[in-house]
Amino acid sequence: MKKIILASAIVIASASPAFAASGNTSTATGAATATIVSPIVLTHTSGAALGFGTITTGTGGSVSVSAAGVAAVGGDVAFVPGSSSSADAFTVAGDSNRSFSIATTSGTVTDGITTMAFTTTPSAATGALSNGAASFTVGGTLTVASTNAAGSYTGTYSATVTYN
Repeated sequence: MKKIILASAIVIASASPAFAASGNTSTATGAATATIVSPIVLTHTSGAALGFGTITTGTGGSVSVSAAGVAAVGGDVAFVPGSSSSADAFTVAGDSNRSFSIATTSGTVTDGITTMAFTTTPSAATGALSNGAASFTVGGTLTVASTNAAGSYTGTYSATVTYN
């Protein structure tokens, strides 16, 4: 009987570690979240344009229009009396209270034969969507050559807004 009890005790002692966890693994549940925001939408204000005014070229120079629409000439360029200038305008819509960055490109205006290059400057580098809306203006500087012929010049540039 002692042998049976001893054998049973050995079997139980050797089997006990099989019931304990190994300690090499552990599992827990994680959490995941997502937030969807309204898309940011940039719209050009109808009727607005970066207007450099009506000018004479002289020996060349530049016309600058601030983002507030105030114009100045440089070099031998002059405004014709009664000339008016304007900054361009855009509106932004999107997720309320989010901030965004503003970038604009340079461009050219042409009369179909010759071109003039211009750079652009937005009224700010960043903005915020107060109640989901914002607006900004764009000024620029036009480089005028003495060889630019009389006529109407038109062109385009790009403006881009991006959530920060």
